[in-house]
Amino acid sequence: MARKKSPPITEAWRGITFTRRALLVGGAQMVVGAALATRMGYISVIDNDRYVLESESNRVNLTLIPPRRGWIVDRHGKALANNRVSLRIDIIPDRLHNKEFVLGQLRTLLQLDNDTMERINRDLKAASGFQPVAIKEDMTEAEYSSILVRLPELPGIAPQRGFARNYPTGAAVGHLIGYVGAPNAEEYQQDKDPLYITPGYKIGKDGLEKYFQSMLKGKPGARRVEVTAGGKVVRDLDTQPDVQGKTVHLTIDADLQEYVARRMGRESGAAIVIDCQNGDILSFVSMPSFDPNSFSDGISSSEYAWLRADDHQPLINKATRGLYPPGSTLKPMAAIAAVEHGVHPSERHTCIGGYRLGSRFFRCLGTHGSVDMPTAIQKSCNSYFYWLAHRLGYDAIAPTARLMGLGEEFQLAGSNQRYGTIPDSAWKMKKYDQPWSASDSLNAVIGQGYVSVNPLQLAVMTARIASGRRLYPRLINREFKNEPLPFSPEALAVARHGMDLVVNGPGGTAGRSKLPLEGIAMAGKTGTAQVRGLNTGNGKAGTWKFRDHGLFVGFAPVDNPRYATAVVIEHGMGGSRAAAPVAKDFMTFLFDREKAMEALTTFEASWGGTIKERMERDYAAWKAGASSGPDAGAAP
Repeated sequence: MARKKSPPITEAWRGITFTRRALLVGGAQMVVGAALATRMGYISVIDNDRYVLESESNRVNLTLIPPRRGWIVDRHGKALANNRVSLRIDIIPDRLHNKEFVLGQLRTLLQLDNDTMERINRDLKAASGFQPVAIKEDMTEAEYSSILVRLPELPGIAPQRGFARNYPTGAAVGHLIGYVGAPNAEEYQQDKDPLYITPGYKIGKDGLEKYFQSMLKGKPGARRVEVTAGGKVVRDLDTQPDVQGKTVHLTIDADLQEYVARRMGRESGAAIVIDCQNGDILSFVSMPSFDPNSFSDGISSSEYAWLRADDHQPLINKATRGLYPPGSTLKPMAAIAAVEHGVHPSERHTCIGGYRLGSRFFRCLGTHGSVDMPTAIQKSCNSYFYWLAHRLGYDAIAPTARLMGLGEEFQLAGSNQRYGTIPDSAWKMKKYDQPWSASDSLNAVIGQGYVSVNPLQLAVMTARIASGRRLYPRLINREFKNEPLPFSPEALAVARHGMDLVVNGPGGTAGRSKLPLEGIAMAGKTGTAQVRGLNTGNGKAGTWKFRDHGLFVGFAPVDNPRYATAVVIEHGMGGSRAAAPVAKDFMTFLFDREKAMEALTTFEASWGGTIKERMERDYAAWKAGASSGPDAGAAP
């Protein structure tokens, strides 16, 4: 029987090769499938929480709610800085579709100018995700409503009802309270607080707003909303309310603060009132001032340029940053020093119109004849005090000046002080490498030469003379010892008596500033500080910046001092002419508000309105002039 033929070797090998390929492909598929299954298991089991969170973040939007700032209130709880409702519109970049159309609609509806549109486009480029970009703040109800009714046509627009800082008395508290503003990049880098990039959030930039930032800022809230893939809000999920900042209580009397600011009117200078019982600062005014509401709302470059261009320097806090020769306001202090060094108040000196020192003749303000110490204070006789300074030397007087608070640094909340100079022989040698001279003593004893102080120091000096204690000024309820001054009752009494005669005695330099009140008298001392030197030019006329400064320090009532004050009127041409009448009116306010308000109404009518009205009118006039000048449109 014939045998069957075996298949060709090549066909057998083909079958074997095919089988191996099938196994290889199948094995690879199994490995890939196992890997996919493992990965899916890892994602669904091990990494489940992360992907659920990412999914949730696409579905749910979390927005920080800026906290309301704490209030700043006066001694009676009256608001000096509070919050008001603010309507605003933001854009959420990730929800913004058809950018050109949306921005065009906003520009038309809200009448946005070119500068604002440039700022919005710049912020949109820098922003990312759900970080809001501010479009407009402090909108009117009409503007806000015009956006609300068109929300379906404006994807990415987020209306917000928040709070903005408000200063009820405006410019009256500008230098005292300061202002708030949006954090800058440097502040964000320093604190790394996510609130700093939240539209509408403001931090303290100056004054007490900055000093008490940690107390006033509060704690943010949060809002969770469900959104579609296109960013449309489906529903609110939950909201955690913000926690308002703490309230800061000041020693200030808000009504007095506003009155003093209004009474200063168009003058440039400062006025401070201190409670002689405990050192409480009741009024702290520097004029002209700025409206902190303008800064908090975002001051325009033109308004800021106007403030900087003003030669009366409304951006400078003159109460603590202004340094002035105190002039004759230092004479009561010099009298105390003289009594402490053995000069009897009844000793007399004959004023012949000046005092001769070698070949120089130091002039007096008049020819007063024979005067004792209280009369020399009353008539502000320079000759008498030249005689004292030459006799004692200024090294004997300077320590008393320092004990009275002149040249002293005070721990005052939010203040940025310049301390001035109370010179002596050691100071001059260290600074100029020159010995102290007798003429230096004569200049210093009448508050000229090297002597410079700020208005707060003058107010403290007056409060210490009136109370006999080393009072420390305070804006918040801090405890100070306020120990008795190391001076004899006789020395303090002669200074007070001389100051009483200045206002209430015959021929006193402030006789026209007696209080118009029955049974209440004010004591004081006028001062005239020469700007160009004692013997150069006429400080009573000519260019404003070369006129003499006018100063007044005083306390009331004379028989039981309760309030002390210092007033400096820059280039006011004399204390009796410019400063004492201002002190007279606000001292009257402390005892009889109705009578004081009658006087204020008359003054404001002659000045052309309230502070706010005058500022608005002056700014409009400046802007009209600046817009036609060569520097029109220049940045400040």
